[in-house]
Amino acid sequence: MFIVLDGIDGGGKSTQIERLAGRLRDRGETVVCCADPGTTAAGLQIRQLLLNRADIALAPLTELMLFFAARAQLVAEVIAPALAAGQTVVCDRFLLSSVVYQGHLGQIPPAQIWELGQRLFGDCQPDLTLVLDLPVPLAATRTQRALDRIESRGAAYLESVRQAYLSAAAAWPDAIRLVDASPSADVVAEQIAAEVAARATARVTERRACS
Repeated sequence: MFIVLDGIDGGGKSTQIERLAGRLRDRGETVVCCADPGTTAAGLQIRQLLLNRADIALAPLTELMLFFAARAQLVAEVIAPALAAGQTVVCDRFLLSSVVYQGHLGQIPPAQIWELGQRLFGDCQPDLTLVLDLPVPLAATRTQRALDRIESRGAAYLESVRQAYLSAAAAWPDAIRLVDASPSADVVAEQIAAEVAARATARVTERRACS
């Protein structure tokens, strides 16, 4: 499976990716963890430009294309080979992030971003995207690092980000599932495990129906 954890910063994606990967490995699965943008040498350089260079102004389309460039490299180097080898991929963000940040909150129609992602990564679409959702004030208290260029746009902006994620989850409930990230990490981990198990069961049923 290809599983993505997404949502506003402060939701605990890094912690939950580690926990989910550990749970899956305990079941005997080979798990590859990655981040979008990041992980590859090219992706890390692009990430630095996108998130940590407030002195460089980026047009909305430029920002989108840089995210897609990092994503393309991640798919080519990491995700596609892992899936081809029968491994499970757990990724910190993927296409939905661009739909939210550069689409709903940018100047590019979200439908065009979805279409571009389908064309470029048609064989590497997530089986399940889990949005870790929590109120923005609570997320702010859990962010233990300096804010990046996008996060520093303020609470009102981050609330708009949250609402965009909620809208996407409502529009595509089969592919995007909401997880309440407000409780303890243990409780959130159990919610995630349940969603992954349900999706895995659904995939088995779909395969049997097609055979």
